[in-house]
Amino acid sequence: MLLSDRVLFLDGEALVIDKPAGLPVDAPRDGSLSVESHLASLTFGFARWPLPVHRLDRDTSGCLLLARNPKAHKRFAAAFEAGEVEKTYLAVLDDVPEASSGTIDLALGKTSTREAGWRMVPDPRGKRAVTHWRTLATKDGRALIEFTPETGRTHQLRVHAASGLGIPISGDPVYGRGKGPMLLHASKLRLSRGAKPPIEAEAPLPPAFLSAGFSHG
Repeated sequence: MLLSDRVLFLDGEALVIDKPAGLPVDAPRDGSLSVESHLASLTFGFARWPLPVHRLDRDTSGCLLLARNPKAHKRFAAAFEAGEVEKTYLAVLDDVPEASSGTIDLALGKTSTREAGWRMVPDPRGKRAVTHWRTLATKDGRALIEFTPETGRTHQLRVHAASGLGIPISGDPVYGRGKGPMLLHASKLRLSRGAKPPIEAEAPLPPAFLSAGFSHG
């Protein structure tokens, strides 16, 4: 697999790739492959390796933004922190929500046990997390949902689906049943840059969504 074949956007300061599910962004402790392993192949004529600006979970596919120089990285990271990056995700849920759309406003905190490891949980004392959602399609008792998060908390969409909607994302190994691949995809990303054209990218639906019977967002 070559990430250089999965480029969705490229200019002098930014690069967006379509990260495949199963590939972590940061190098795992076991030394297996990650996005970091591929950075040398993503220079496209620059001496400097690009650097990821944000993170996607290992099992989440789709749009991942990398900066091609330190100044751009600092600017893009600040835009993520300020909530200025427009992100759209698609997910298949294990059931169909009663409503067709809504907003989940559910603060999240981190918990950890020796037996189960760490996970994110609803916590009124945690960090505010807000997600807008709408149902795009239903098939065989499952729903294709479009999520547009306002905030970017760890595992936000996964916990908001499981605890906010009461229906986990299909295949989620932590908050759901964990059967089959996790069907969560970072579909679109947009970042305005003032006088410069915006960074805009859209990642096609991966095969796992097509296998589940959902052909488009």
